[in-house]
Amino acid sequence: MFVCYISFVQTKYIWPVRVVSRKNKKRETILADLHTAGRVHSNAAVMYHAAVSTRMGLSTVEEKTLDLLQRSGDLTAGEITTQTGLAPASVTGLIDRLEAKGFARRVKDPQDGRRVKVQIDPGLESRFAPLFAPFGEKLATLYADYSTEELAVILDFLGRSAKLQLDAARTLSK
Repeated sequence: MFVCYISFVQTKYIWPVRVVSRKNKKRETILADLHTAGRVHSNAAVMYHAAVSTRMGLSTVEEKTLDLLQRSGDLTAGEITTQTGLAPASVTGLIDRLEAKGFARRVKDPQDGRRVKVQIDPGLESRFAPLFAPFGEKLATLYADYSTEELAVILDFLGRSAKLQLDAARTLSK
């Protein structure tokens, strides 16, 4: 195995892409295209969530933290720090802002009264579902183009690549 460096002139960055061999041009091309597609997908996700968060009156980090709370349930500030890779002081300010804007609140942990958890406002989903519904419907249509087996591969890739990206974010935050 060797490392093939592909230079993206428009960004002037060099990104390493591992390939199996010099003889497998199709794989090299697909890996390069996959890398570019990942960057395009990441940019699209950032722009989409920037637009959503603006409509909600939030920063992108605030909106994504609400998404985390919606998926995970009530979390402590420490758990938010661990799952997002944000610095503890940043998370404290983030929770303060979400609370001040009425999107979340601090509540005592029912299992341990010494701990405080952050709880999403129960009416939040119904208030903002219309922002997400059109895109969700388009995704459902896209999913229909793939077999169950193909969706399983896509799901595996997304999960594993998200973990790598979160690990990289945590490393950069240190």
